[in-house]
Amino acid sequence: MSRSTPGTRRRSPLHPVVWLPTTVLLVVLGFAWSAVAEEHPYILPTLSEVGGTLVSDPLLFLGNAWATLRIALVGAVFGAGTAFVLALLMSEIPVVRRALMPLAVVLNVTPVVAITPALVVAFGFGMTPKVVVTAIITFFPVLINVTTGLRSVPVPVLHVFRTLHASRLEVLFRLRIPSSLPYTLAALRVVLPLSVVGAVVAEFVAAGSSGGLGTMIRNSAATARLDYVYAAITCLAAMGVLMLALVTAVERRLLFWHDSQQQPAT
Repeated sequence: MSRSTPGTRRRSPLHPVVWLPTTVLLVVLGFAWSAVAEEHPYILPTLSEVGGTLVSDPLLFLGNAWATLRIALVGAVFGAGTAFVLALLMSEIPVVRRALMPLAVVLNVTPVVAITPALVVAFGFGMTPKVVVTAIITFFPVLINVTTGLRSVPVPVLHVFRTLHASRLEVLFRLRIPSSLPYTLAALRVVLPLSVVGAVVAEFVAAGSSGGLGTMIRNSAATARLDYVYAAITCLAAMGVLMLALVTAVERRLLFWHDSQQQPAT
């Protein structure tokens, strides 16, 4: 029975080395926040006010959080799914890569806030323009990472497949896609929390929005209800952290064989 060497063991999340530095930093930031809030109450609410606002009406925040999360998830699925399919085509058909990559770059550098009003005119005031905005924001990182992963196959392994007369589909599904998994999951670690940002941006810009944490922040800021603003921001931060933790857990389960999961503990 093989045992893991000390250089490859991972520390438990309950080990003080893991959680203590972050805890100390959060405590320091909490004291700094409290000091600023006491001196400038019109700039920052106190942490007790933010916590009290969350506790006083949890259903309000849960309902708006679900509205934002739904937009984020649907937009991420459409954006990442479209990018993955296009990356497969671009890796197999060079002319498609030469045709689509410049357009993808142009889409990436175009300020999405600038085109949101046009999307509202085209699709109305419902969920569709917000999903499109989120999909646009999450599209490019997945496209670039997956394309890079599909093209980063080890040359000796590729030669072995060619020696065995493997078809292009066999090379794609048995070699290229498995080899691109680290890149794909790394992209998801970026775009899933980023999808929350996209959903909030869409709620800020899309007039007529009646729900979501972005709408709550916009309306609360307009009436100087800073405790609601920062309570909503806290919910958004929690959503982003949970999504990142979920992708990280999936990555560790799927990529147990990869070098990135065998780093020595420090």
